[in-house]
Amino acid sequence: MEKKGHFVLIHGASHGAWCWYKVIPQLKSVGHKVTAMDMAGAGIHPKQVHEVQSISDYFEPLMNFMASLRPEEKVILVGHSMGGYCISAAMERYPEKVAVAVFAAAFMASPTLPFVTISQQFKEQMDSDKAMDSQFLFHNGLDKPPTSTCLGPNFMASKFYQHVGFFDDEESIKAVALTKEKYGTVPRVYIVCGKDNILKQDFQRWIVENSPPNEVKLIPDSDHMIMFSKPKELCSCLEEIAEKYT
Repeated sequence: MEKKGHFVLIHGASHGAWCWYKVIPQLKSVGHKVTAMDMAGAGIHPKQVHEVQSISDYFEPLMNFMASLRPEEKVILVGHSMGGYCISAAMERYPEKVAVAVFAAAFMASPTLPFVTISQQFKEQMDSDKAMDSQFLFHNGLDKPPTSTCLGPNFMASKFYQHVGFFDDEESIKAVALTKEKYGTVPRVYIVCGKDNILKQDFQRWIVENSPPNEVKLIPDSDHMIMFSKPKELCSCLEEIAEKYT
């Protein structure tokens, strides 16, 4: 008999619960319970961006949700990209309520690999790629002016946010400080996205090597937005994880 789990889906930066719209119905169709959450200032969460002063403020909705679970209830946390920060903090605070944590092309620390080290490594990776990666879209034809522009992460980092820390202030470091006694007791699975151009596969493999999870899965043809590009493959991985760890 297949085991059914309660998936809690946490989005990455600049997204919201809406980004899981292809994944939610697939998981529900086979009997799983699914909760997709907006972090503070994201999606339709009522808190405004200027009210989010720290990483703790940002992941407060997840902490409130975890606190509301019944004592005997365990969930499967799924964090995408920066959502890895959020689910890690929840694992540290509520390890007894997490059956397994899934990091999908996400930042995954450990008691011996702090997030500040991962952030520094990520910044070095971005700095090494000098090509500006913004894209111009020409929906009215190539002979017409561009209809929209998508600013790439390298462009944003080097032109807009070159003096902005990536949640590496002292308060944020303390907020996601992880221990072997709590965080370390929760099983972890890492899903590598093979064609990710933001968290490149080499960087994901570096995370896995330096913060070894219980299991590593690979979706070879997925870009960074795995829930859009390979939702069926992602759901298959999540179903296998639910069967094994719940």
